[in-house]
Amino acid sequence: QVQLSESGGDSVQSGGSLRLSCEASGYKYYNFAMGWFRQAPGKEREEVAAMDTDDSTKYADSVKGRFTIVLDKDKHAVYLEMRNLKPEDTGMYYCAEYLGSLAYYNEDDINFWGQGTQVTVSS
Repeated sequence: QVQLSESGGDSVQSGGSLRLSCEASGYKYYNFAMGWFRQAPGKEREEVAAMDTDDSTKYADSVKGRFTIVLDKDKHAVYLEMRNLKPEDTGMYYCAEYLGSLAYYNEDDINFWGQGTQVTVSS
């Protein structure tokens, strides 16, 4: 089992920056992918960014060029650097871990979820 704990959520103004952290505890598998999903009020959860142990990454089109994901395999942790934040980035951000490569990473197959950390961006 793996437990995921997020931190770093906050309220910022448009154009600001935040760094989200997610630390995993428990068993560390050899191959895995970690990433972030977000859910805005009244909307479905959406994938934001992910990275696997082969250093492959993927980003939602809406965050490309503004967000950077970093996976620290030794620490079993994932970070999301968010710059030039916009009000539409507001939502609960969830850390996720999938026991496999990014090629098969999708919301329905996520093995472990964190509790979420709130990001609010005001205009």
